[in-house]
Amino acid sequence: MMEIKSIKKGIVIDHIKAGLGIKIFNYLGLDKAKYSVALIMNACSDKNERKDIIKIENEIDLDFTVLGFIDPSITINIIEDEKVKEKISLNLPKKIENVIHCNNPRCITSIEQEIVHRFYLVDGDSSTYRCEYCDESYKPTV
Repeated sequence: MMEIKSIKKGIVIDHIKAGLGIKIFNYLGLDKAKYSVALIMNACSDKNERKDIIKIENEIDLDFTVLGFIDPSITINIIEDEKVKEKISLNLPKKIENVIHCNNPRCITSIEQEIVHRFYLVDGDSSTYRCEYCDESYKPTV
């Protein structure tokens, strides 16, 4: 059996949908980390059949909006003295900026490169967002 020790102080990103852990790992740039990081994939889960987990032995700033967009079922555990100090549950964000880009060639964001790409949630069940400027819809493929 594989054993991953508990961390003394840091962050555990838990309940990641199986297969999305590597996407979050890469997004956070954890491959370049100078501290201990564990990416656990396809771990057994009580909630789902399988899940991914990321353990970070360090305090880092996390963009909860982006993480909630990637996988709204994620739980963030803040660890101090090997115990959970705080538990944060994520949801699909109502609004996101500069995370996805509008694919409509007639959108102002295609012409004016410095404009912030803003999308707002229109359907939480299907995770559908719309561009704030041209109303183009976006639905994640994962």
